[in-house]
Amino acid sequence: MAELITMPKLGFDMAEGKLVRWVKKQGETVNKGEVLAEVETDKATVEVESFVSGVVAATFAEEGSFQKVGALIGVIAAPGESVDVNALRAQASGGAAPVKPAAPAPTAAPAPSTPKSNGQPPSAISHQPMLRISPIARRMADELGIDPRQLKGSGPEGRITKKDIEAHVAAKAAPAQVPSFPAFPSVSILREDTAIPLTKLRSAIARRMTESKTGVPHFYVTVDVDMEAVLDLRKQLNAMLGDASKLSVNDFIVKAAALALRDYPNLNASFNGDHIVRHGHINVGNAVSVEAGLLIVVVKDADAKSPAQISAEVKAMAARAREGKVKPDDVEGSTFTISNLGMYDVDSFVAIINPPDAAILAVGSAQQVPVVKNGALAVGWRMKGTISADHRVTDGAEAAQFMQALKKKLEEPLRLML
Repeated sequence: MAELITMPKLGFDMAEGKLVRWVKKQGETVNKGEVLAEVETDKATVEVESFVSGVVAATFAEEGSFQKVGALIGVIAAPGESVDVNALRAQASGGAAPVKPAAPAPTAAPAPSTPKSNGQPPSAISHQPMLRISPIARRMADELGIDPRQLKGSGPEGRITKKDIEAHVAAKAAPAQVPSFPAFPSVSILREDTAIPLTKLRSAIARRMTESKTGVPHFYVTVDVDMEAVLDLRKQLNAMLGDASKLSVNDFIVKAAALALRDYPNLNASFNGDHIVRHGHINVGNAVSVEAGLLIVVVKDADAKSPAQISAEVKAMAARAREGKVKPDDVEGSTFTISNLGMYDVDSFVAIINPPDAAILAVGSAQQVPVVKNGALAVGWRMKGTISADHRVTDGAEAAQFMQALKKKLEEPLRLML
């Protein structure tokens, strides 16, 4: 039976996505689990996998077009299976977002799509080696009218990245510097401003953070956590684990926060107009820095997983996010978020709530500082954590109690291993 391919939904407020390219063309065979297409959403460029094996019978969305969530973009059929392509095409024509007037649909099935030529004859393109370029860099090159084949990539195996595109733009914009006297070069540097178009992810971040900060009444509670026991336990565990399995401090924080949320469900909730939704699952989102901005990868049911399981999941999802290969399940369904800047030697900060979550935890670095122990001055490891909470859902006392519970769990980390 034919399998219909639709534009996936990533995030509660996503309305449309951009079809970046078809990895499998019309008429090609695809196996279950293989990447079918690359789709750019508000959050990331996502590789859409095929749920069945078969033949790509037809595609109904052009590369570069915007499609509404749920719109029919393609169909996979079994080898030899008859599919009414015209009827499906008529169905798909109602799902495309009206970004630009579409050309009349042909009556026969279209031939497999071909790559953009950039003005070169087809024969010149067909004999060129495969271009290694990240999805974000490809999009920037298209928007800025840059031929990526003229660039030298700095990524793995010569892969062209966002930084290579930006460096090319900056090199073209900067005037040549000719010193008046070789022995005494001028110290004045003249540079022109460079306009960098917003990516879809950066646009989404700007919109969502503005809505959150202006529409959600934030309040903040900060605690100081003794991290000596966590650091000692982590050192012991990592001595027994391989390099690929080593635990980070953040893995313990995710576990501790998830357990504390069991006792304070109002912080594992969402405001929904005339009622509050307390989520049954505790899904902890982790902010990950990517080329185009920030992405939240989600550990599902984090309270029921060990720090080692949390570590493995976050590493895998973060790697896919940075490679532009996230899966829909990686970024969906967070109920609470953690933003950790400890690796950047940040003492403390406050974060903006990630809607529709009711709270976000901002974590600084664990630092050696002077402390008082048993009435005497000593050196100890301390970490500051600050919760930003939605005052429509919870209040200061409850948020403070949650932070006390989080602090206790981190200061007695063996309980996290049970």
